[in-house]
Amino acid sequence: MTENSSNPGQGRTARLERATSESSVMVEINLDGTGVSNIDTSVPFYDHMLTALSKHSLIDMNIKATGDTHIDAHHTVEDVAISLGEVLKEALGNKAGIRRFGEATVPLDEALANAVVDLSGRPYLVHGGEPAGQEYHLIGGHFTGSLTRHVFEAITLHAQICLHMTVIAGRDPHHIVEAQFKAFARALRSAVEADPRVTGIPSTKGLL
Repeated sequence: MTENSSNPGQGRTARLERATSESSVMVEINLDGTGVSNIDTSVPFYDHMLTALSKHSLIDMNIKATGDTHIDAHHTVEDVAISLGEVLKEALGNKAGIRRFGEATVPLDEALANAVVDLSGRPYLVHGGEPAGQEYHLIGGHFTGSLTRHVFEAITLHAQICLHMTVIAGRDPHHIVEAQFKAFARALRSAVEADPRVTGIPSTKGLL
């Protein structure tokens, strides 16, 4: 069951259940929340990142997932990201009255990440700047560094948004990933917000 409203500030919500032979996922969000979350993906570090995403975007998130993590965390991580992208798209509705664009640069100790978001209706990801070898680090015993880009790929594709993510600095693998999730959260927070000066859909085409 999915529910949504296209009016910013009016409780834009969506819910999705997704089951495959590899995972079972339930995601529900409220774009007009306060950053309250209840997240259990069975991948602890991913839970930590999604909790930060919810907290700093002010998007309420309820996410439950189980899967074949005894093989690899990849399937569960990917399927949660796919589902999150789908509910973001649904909750945004026709995007009337939103700011559409968001940008944030966020530090975490030595790490620094910049995210620029356009809720364009066209999926596109530009992701760069991670130090050599970041993709091979196993963080928290379950989450491989390469999954960071994969999460953003899945979200942008299924939410149909454009995201430019750049790691500007960083040494600690945990900090490098977390700075990216927090930068994305802050940029997304701005992009989904109501803009009191916008009437209708913020596009010269009249459609996003």
